[in-house]
Amino acid sequence: MPSTLNLSTYKIPIQIDGLQLYNYNNAFTLESGDALPEITIGYHTFGKLNEQKNNVIWVCHALTANSDVSDWWKNMFGEGKIFDPEKHFIVCANILGSCYGSTCARSISPKTQKAYGVNFPLITIRDIARTLDLLRQHLGIREIELCIGGSCGGHQVMEFAYLIPEKIKKIALLVTSARETAWAIATHSAQRLAIQADSTWQDDHDRAGQNGLKAARGIALLGYRTFDSYAKSQTDESEKLDNFKAASYINYQGQKLQNRFFAQCYFSLTKTLDTHHMGRGRGGVRAALGKLKMPAFILSITSDLLIPPVEQHQLAAHLPNANFFSLDSNYGHDGFLVEAKTINELLLKWSLVTVND
Repeated sequence: MPSTLNLSTYKIPIQIDGLQLYNYNNAFTLESGDALPEITIGYHTFGKLNEQKNNVIWVCHALTANSDVSDWWKNMFGEGKIFDPEKHFIVCANILGSCYGSTCARSISPKTQKAYGVNFPLITIRDIARTLDLLRQHLGIREIELCIGGSCGGHQVMEFAYLIPEKIKKIALLVTSARETAWAIATHSAQRLAIQADSTWQDDHDRAGQNGLKAARGIALLGYRTFDSYAKSQTDESEKLDNFKAASYINYQGQKLQNRFFAQCYFSLTKTLDTHHMGRGRGGVRAALGKLKMPAFILSITSDLLIPPVEQHQLAAHLPNANFFSLDSNYGHDGFLVEAKTINELLLKWSLVTVND
């Protein structure tokens, strides 16, 4: 059953209504060989689980989102939409390492009674998939009708589906890839350098490294949007010499993340992204994807700079039962959030086709 939120573990940066906790009070061995003595998973649910325990839509969130999918994917949530709580039991879990309810770098270690901080162990996407399955078992879910995620949420979907292929009936992979590319790893490395340049980032308090986090967010935003989107919305009308709109925008977005996230958690999560590789230890990417035989919805955004269309084409080529969809958007990688209304329509049509098949 849901646990009461224990704020003594660490302070969640923002208030999140409806957050539930699952406490796994056993050692959790990680892919790296390290172990966490226990873990907590923050999560949200919407709707009711049916008697067959199979009317489930499982949503995997992206890097700095939280488990309240009704907040950040509004145009896909509600009556008549793909996430309809009148029909489905909708689950979204906060990923291990994130700071919205799950065990992370700012959690208190039961061994030391201090925050893990920069000593928080390396978490992989596969580790996260295993925590999702622990939560699935805790909730009594027998089958997942659809598992969906965008960006690194898509990474999680693939690993979750590989872990329990017989229990996940359909998957939806939005602007994601079979492994983390050298380009993405480079952007993460630059962001971590920005955090490390903040002399406070290793300090033992929740606000450590916040200026570095702000700079890291600025770097990340260059890959989330496009040249055209910046030109359209951030070009100055006047012939000024300083204080440009684009600079103000980057500063504002960095400040927003400062106010809702912890730098040590962000640092840790970018390392987690770097570990994504479906083919590791499985005979390569093609062999691994070949094991995912369920219907797969693949969405590509033509202007995506961070995880470009070539990556989704690879998924479509090697997943045995894939349907590929391409979307033109001025918003680049962030289009999977901004263009939610259009994506919702595509998913509803695809769902009808796969049911009929």
